[in-house]
Amino acid sequence: MKKILLIISLAVLQTALCAAAPPLKYVRIITPKGTCILRLYNETPQHRDNFIKLVREGYYNNLLFHRVIENFMVQGGDPDSRYAAERQQLGDGGPGYTIPAEMVDSLFHKKGAIGAARDDNPDKASHGSQFYLVQGRTFTDRGLDSLEQMRLGGRKIPPYQREVYKIQGGVPHLDQQYTVFGEVVKGIEVIDSLAAVPTDNYDRPIVDQRMEMELLTRREAVDVERDLAGLPPKKNIFTWFQDLFSGKG
Repeated sequence: MKKILLIISLAVLQTALCAAAPPLKYVRIITPKGTCILRLYNETPQHRDNFIKLVREGYYNNLLFHRVIENFMVQGGDPDSRYAAERQQLGDGGPGYTIPAEMVDSLFHKKGAIGAARDDNPDKASHGSQFYLVQGRTFTDRGLDSLEQMRLGGRKIPPYQREVYKIQGGVPHLDQQYTVFGEVVKGIEVIDSLAAVPTDNYDRPIVDQRMEMELLTRREAVDVERDLAGLPPKKNIFTWFQDLFSGKG
């Protein structure tokens, strides 16, 4: 009887832990200007899974944000930047592979979006590790109208995206040109601070801006989602067990 009760208890616990796991993955980015939390999109699974793999391996730890352009974006992920000499030009390093483009109409370059860098290859395949965080700027309707004609070849920006670009800002001319695979959900002001640092003629910060990354545990991810929904952290016997056994998301 005791054995049956133990099996039932373990089954209930496993069900509770699985049910509590958030459907999305979150990454913490630690910088000299503060910490931000990144949510990865399930709509871009190849980019999501590649980014998670690199974060778990510690690939990004101690790399530089090697290209910073205020009112545009901050870029990092070049492994050559880990031991780069002062004033060394960066941007060519990587893991030696690309990722097929995963452009989704509903995922766009609003402020806080994370996109995959790439070269001018015709398939728009993404660089294996380099990424950028969008700062951009806000637009007026007139400015967006002009952008549609001059830079987007007549492609219309959807109304709900126009509202975001007018209120939150971003870089709309990059839409459908580069894969967007996540967004900053906490600490977006870190992007502004990084984008404001002095840079050299190659847009590299004069003072090195290094990063550390870690995947949030399931418990941490649940708490982030509850916080974003305006709810307090959830604590009970099941979350205690999840804290005890939780691994990286």
